[in-house]
Parts: sequence; C-alpha cells; structure tokens
Amino acid sequence: MDYSVIGKKIRELRKVVGLTQGDLAEGVCTQALVSRIEKGDIYPSATTLYQISLKLGVDVNYFFEIGTTPRLDYIREVEKQLRILRLNGQYEEMVELVRTEEKNPFFYKDNEKLQLLHWHKAIYLFEVKKDPDRAFCLLQQAYELTANQKKAASEREMEILMTFGTWESLLDNHEEALNHYYKVESIMNNTEQLFDKSIKTRLFYNTSRVLTRLNRYEESTDYCLRAIKWCLEEEHLWGLGELHYQIGYNFELMGEYEKALPYIDKSIHMFELRKNERHLSFLAKRKQEVLCKVGAL
Repeated sequence: MDYSVIGKKIRELRKVVGLTQGDLAEGVCTQALVSRIEKGDIYPSATTLYQISLKLGVDVNYFFEIGTTPRLDYIREVEKQLRILRLNGQYEEMVELVRTEEKNPFFYKDNEKLQLLHWHKAIYLFEVKKDPDRAFCLLQQAYELTANQKKAASEREMEILMTFGTWESLLDNHEEALNHYYKVESIMNNTEQLFDKSIKTRLFYNTSRVLTRLNRYEESTDYCLRAIKWCLEEEHLWGLGELHYQIGYNFELMGEYEKALPYIDKSIHMFELRKNERHLSFLAKRKQEVLCKVGAL
C-alpha cells in the first residue's frame, strides 16, 4: 500500500469539503499530524483514519479496500442486514435486530454507531407503531448525533434526511417533503462521489413522485429522466422500472395517453428482467386502462 496516496486523497477531500487542516484535526489529532499524513511522511493509525473518514463523510474503505478491524467489519455487517430488512419492509425483523444490538456496548462507543440504531428504531415507530410524533423526534435525535457544519454530510445523513421527506410526503406535507429532498440534492451536488449509487436514484424518484402529487408533471418527468441517465451512466438497474412508469403516469395525468404507452412498456420490460410478478400484474392492468383511453380519443 502506498500511503502517500491516502494522504493525497485526504487532502483532496478536505479541500472539496472546505475544511482546514485544523478543522480536520479537531478532536482527532494535531494539525501537524494531519499535515504529515497529507504529505505522505507517515501513515495514520486505523483509529485516526476512521475518525478522519467520518469528518470527510466517506466510509473508511474509501481509503482501504479491506476492513481495518474485525469490529468495523461487524458494524458493516449489521448495517447491511438492517438495510436489507428496511428496504424489504421487514420492520419486525429489523427492530428485533436493533433490540439485540442495543444490548451491545460497542454501539454506544461513538455517535455514528448509535445513530444507526436510532434511525431504524424511528422507522419502526413510524411504519409499524403509527406514532409519527415519537418517530420524528427520534429521527431528529439520530440526525443530530453526527450532523456537523464542519464536516461533509455522510451518505447515512443523506438517507436520514430522505426518510424525513418520505414521512412528510406520506402525511401529505408535500412541500415539506420537497424541502428535505432539495436539501439532500444540494448536499449531493457538493459530494465527490457516492458509494451507494442507488441513493441518487431513490432521491430523484422520490422527488418526482412528490412533484406529481403537486401536479408539477413536467418537473417530475425531468427528475425521472435525470435519474435514468444516472442509472445508465453508473450501470445499475435499480429504479429503471419505477422511473419509466412514473414518466408514463405523468403523461397519462396530462392526457397524453399515446406518449404514456412506450414508457409503460419499458417499465414492464425492466420488471420482467427483475422477475417482479407483483409489479408486472399491476402494470398489465394499467396498460390496458391507458389503451382504453387511447381508443376513446
């Protein structure tokens, strides 16, 4: 490993974020040590590199292609499991995992680990317990555990803000939802790269859905097209079916049924590739409804 490469990347990210060496060193090490690390004179310890990565808003594996410690690998595995359960809507299983890890003292050693538990517990309160007041309160606590103007926002902080937006939209507070989504988009525009490429796709898709609910169809379609372009550039398929359907739905709501059909067909094709029978059944019915509207013209 060429540790001068690590120092160079730390310096580049620090400048992108807008931190001085002193800002980066605060609470981690001395400014002189940061200077020597950036010059490649010395290499940081695993602990120092981990703390630096938090301030820069990137995963520590951005610098190393292998895990730095077994404990960090364990945290990543818990985070991976929670993500799968969250995205699949398996909230009971998700909260059971949270309750198990709440007994693990390692999750209380720094705010980032505790944030992970608070975030998912808040989701359970909203989705299962139907208690938005407690859910919003706990989610705000989770966000504030790491949110800091002196460091770049992490991908998890972006996702927490997106969670705020999703909940506001479900409560029909669409303008509030957009405010959260626009905030994440602004943060993303100043982020050098995303490790989880789906965050941008999900952000643009969620934004488009809210815009549709506000009858801002052309803006909604524009977000979908930008998301599709992103998916193709980054070579990942998640969201392409949803995005094409959303465009078709926008055209349908505008009464342009013939323009809607090609996008519904593309959506069907994407869900066929994913073998998602539930969505395919829904889309088949929707296509017939649109065809009937075309025939009635």
